[in-house]
Amino acid sequence: MKGRVLIIAGSDSGGGAGIQADIKAVTALRGFAMTAITALTAQNTLGVHGVAGVPIDFIRQQIAVVLDDLGADAIKTGMLHAVPVIEAVCDELAARARGIPLVADPVMVAKGGHPLLAADAVDTLKARLLPLATIITPNLPEAEVLVGRPIRDLADMREAAAALRGLGVPAVLLKGGHMDGAVLTDLLVTADGVEEFTTARIETRHTHGTGCTLASAIATGLAQGMSLRDAVVRARAYVLAAIAAAPGYGAGHGPLDHGVTFDPSLLPG
Repeated sequence: MKGRVLIIAGSDSGGGAGIQADIKAVTALRGFAMTAITALTAQNTLGVHGVAGVPIDFIRQQIAVVLDDLGADAIKTGMLHAVPVIEAVCDELAARARGIPLVADPVMVAKGGHPLLAADAVDTLKARLLPLATIITPNLPEAEVLVGRPIRDLADMREAAAALRGLGVPAVLLKGGHMDGAVLTDLLVTADGVEEFTTARIETRHTHGTGCTLASAIATGLAQGMSLRDAVVRARAYVLAAIAAAPGYGAGHGPLDHGVTFDPSLLPG
């Protein structure tokens, strides 16, 4: 059940998020992961301690050589931290990846609060990346930046998701994990309407890399020929199981268990 997934994102030296989490998720779901690394971070469960950008021409080269030889059945983007990076990635995707499903995770802030997107890059992200995406997967703080207003409740989530689709994105999975309460709700908004996915919150501090993992799991499903909804359902089941099985590493926001075996009854079909 392979599917080729090209991941364009930053590296997390702690292994919980970024490229490392992406590769683990794709592999766990029996896909084939390829990468174009945009930045290196010195990072652990306590936060991001340093960031080193990869030269723009080398980001372009990584994308080009992978797509020209190996090809891809889906693409996932994560940390694109500056305007030149976004421009370069979008140029390469527009030239080499037309028709390949793109899952765009608009990474802006690390779990510990370190900014991972330059303030002046938001408009470029909206203008260049979002229209190329098949689906975007923002959390609530990211969605608030993209739509320019607070999101306090489910009604606000619905309005924000509709506004994001208005930016040219066919589908939005708006994640509700940052909202208070014992139950969390994610919204999948497409041309067919709005679907709510409601789940009991797992009380844990070990949630580092959930966004990266979810987006890569969705991309893997699309690469394997699943419908968008089925890819989302499987990805959510996988992430919830990985959170519940987290190994407890680190003194801060710890990583998930990407190798978890999860309940097949939660899968579509």
